[in-house]
Amino acid sequence: MSDFKKILVINFGSTSTKLGIFHDEEAVLTRSFDHGTEDYPGKFANLVEHREFAEVLIERLLDENGYRLEDFDVFVARGGAQVFIQSGAYLINQIMYDDTFKFGGDSHPGKLGTQISYGYSQKYGKPAYIVNGPSVDEFDEVARITGLSDIYRQSRIHTLNQKEVAYRYARENNLNYTDLNLIVCHIGGGISVTAHKLGKMVDSNDIIEGEGPMSPTRAGALPVLPLLRMAFSGSYTEKELILRTVKSGGLIDHLGTADLREAEKQIAEGDHYAQVVVDAMIYQIAKMAGSMAVVLKGKVDAIIITGGMAKSQRLLEILSEWISWLGPIVVYPGEFEMQGLASGIMRVLRGEEEVHEYTGVDVWAGFDR
Repeated sequence: MSDFKKILVINFGSTSTKLGIFHDEEAVLTRSFDHGTEDYPGKFANLVEHREFAEVLIERLLDENGYRLEDFDVFVARGGAQVFIQSGAYLINQIMYDDTFKFGGDSHPGKLGTQISYGYSQKYGKPAYIVNGPSVDEFDEVARITGLSDIYRQSRIHTLNQKEVAYRYARENNLNYTDLNLIVCHIGGGISVTAHKLGKMVDSNDIIEGEGPMSPTRAGALPVLPLLRMAFSGSYTEKELILRTVKSGGLIDHLGTADLREAEKQIAEGDHYAQVVVDAMIYQIAKMAGSMAVVLKGKVDAIIITGGMAKSQRLLEILSEWISWLGPIVVYPGEFEMQGLASGIMRVLRGEEEVHEYTGVDVWAGFDR
């Protein structure tokens, strides 16, 4: 018998689906399918149709590489459409499965990882988990208050990749993640800058609700009154204004591209406005990192920069000029979601972390007033 665990990793996103076979933390096979391509349709009539297509795709991929679903020791998914939870691994139970039909509508594929993994678990008698899904919320109470008593801040960030690079940094330096104060900057199509205090993400910008730096596709934080005037100007429907701020804001709105490489090409060709816009985005990331240093009371063990845009040498050089005085900078370019799912479940299987029970009750649902 092998002394490693065979793990099937399933990660559905809004624009791509990623599948992986791991032996413990070692990736044996990973595949990414961009939605809207010849291999993966961009639209389905509903999530049932999408799930049926994905299950056929998974079984075909396994068969082509000499695996069967019954061969795996564990199934793990990113998860989605759950109530707010604490970080770590959760055994997928009936309550979590049922919640995927209650939350998130009938279009976002994130919930499919939970549904499909649970189905495999029931059929083959092997455990299925989610790890550090998008609904993780570990904010401090003071981080939740805004200037309006009926609006509270909640945690919507790149939890899976943020946690993985934080654990990776700790492991590579023979340290414990739960002993560290870190600022993690995930800089990709969305940008989240987060204070990790002794193993918990105690504050960050909300990437879904429009906080923080502008990004390639998102407007980020905006002055409230001009935005309200836009909303009531009659020039936009609610849907149109939301799409402009979260799908076609940021670099797209200013420069007509969401690709930092294209924006940097414009800069190299002498486009001054492109330079100001990109430098403003970097400036806003730096300001957010500075605010997270305040959250940590200046006790910053490291600043970790990750995400697709962390591959830009120009961005890293300018950002470092702004924030290097806050603490040592470590760069993990790209994203590590698949590895994060595998390593997260291995921490549980090795007894390094306790598995959580999903109850369907929000970890935070408001203040008693």
